[in-house]
Amino acid sequence: MLQSSAPASRSSAMLVALRGVAKTFPNGTQALAGLDFEVRQGEFVSLLGPSGCGKSTALRIVAGLSEPTAGAVEWVERTDKTERRSRIGFVFQEPTLMPWANVRDNVRLPLKLAGARGGEAAARVEAALERVGLVAFAGAYPRELSGGMRMRVSIARALVTEPELLLMDEPFAALDEITRFALNDDLLQMWQALRMTIVFVTHSVFESVYLSSRIAVMSPRPGRIVTELAGDAPYPRGREFRTSAEYAGQCRRASDALGRAVAGGGR
Repeated sequence: MLQSSAPASRSSAMLVALRGVAKTFPNGTQALAGLDFEVRQGEFVSLLGPSGCGKSTALRIVAGLSEPTAGAVEWVERTDKTERRSRIGFVFQEPTLMPWANVRDNVRLPLKLAGARGGEAAARVEAALERVGLVAFAGAYPRELSGGMRMRVSIARALVTEPELLLMDEPFAALDEITRFALNDDLLQMWQALRMTIVFVTHSVFESVYLSSRIAVMSPRPGRIVTELAGDAPYPRGREFRTSAEYAGQCRRASDALGRAVAGGGR
């Protein structure tokens, strides 16, 4: 692995790691090969790579939604899969909301499945809705919401369990630029306020630089980490950073790293 610069969060304790992970699907497609990837507590790390490089597959393996063909997933704390999954929130590419349920009930779903009832569950739902600015839309149905608002509901649903680790699989890829910028800002505010760890999958250089404390660049399929870049800009970040020479320079550096990864293929 090429190391461009030491990530700012290098001193943080490790939370989970993929060691030599490979994934081959039944149809023979090899999505990952020799993937080594560590996630440290409290960081915001992006998996950046071209479409089809195995980013989403790696995220699903971390979540326990898919098993690796080879290699191992190592957690610092030894817990069973049920307990571990309760500490993970997952935001998919599509909001995947229940169309027959209103916003409040969609957000409440993970608590309902976990058997949580009563006032505590209601309070956690209201807190999650407040985090994403949707308290006033608690009674609305998905069909009545914009794409950005539906994604906010999905994020609130992931936050309602108060996860230690939030996994996000290209959640803003289908949104317009203005909405995407706004959700990027809101996400950073939530990350800092809740002090959780986020792994964010994207193929956008600009988004990865704006959000991340560390960027892990992946090769084309079969995917592996070929370089890591530190997000050196201080937080909080906003409009001034997005229009700064520092941001442009970091985007150029990440773009160059991604270009080298693509040119090198899976080698």
